[in-house]
Amino acid sequence: MPLVMVYAFGAFIVYVLAYILYVPLKYAMKLLTSVLLGGALLWITNILGSRLGFSVAINPVTAFISGTLGIPGVVLMVALKNLVLRHM
Repeated sequence: MPLVMVYAFGAFIVYVLAYILYVPLKYAMKLLTSVLLGGALLWITNILGSRLGFSVAINPVTAFISGTLGIPGVVLMVALKNLVLRHM
């Protein structure tokens, strides 16, 4: 009987550790996916924007912003870039 309890306790510990490691990994993968999609959205914006005379730099910060905010984030970055460049 005690051997069964030891195995049950060991299985419980393995389950708890797997859960502790899995949950942050799930959020990290979701963040990585949104950043990659944001970079792709910026790339498409730069291709279309090159015909209209504007572009946005693609770096981790702008990819994160466009990945989390989506199209409104890209519009905001284009507007801010044009606003800043116009006053310089």
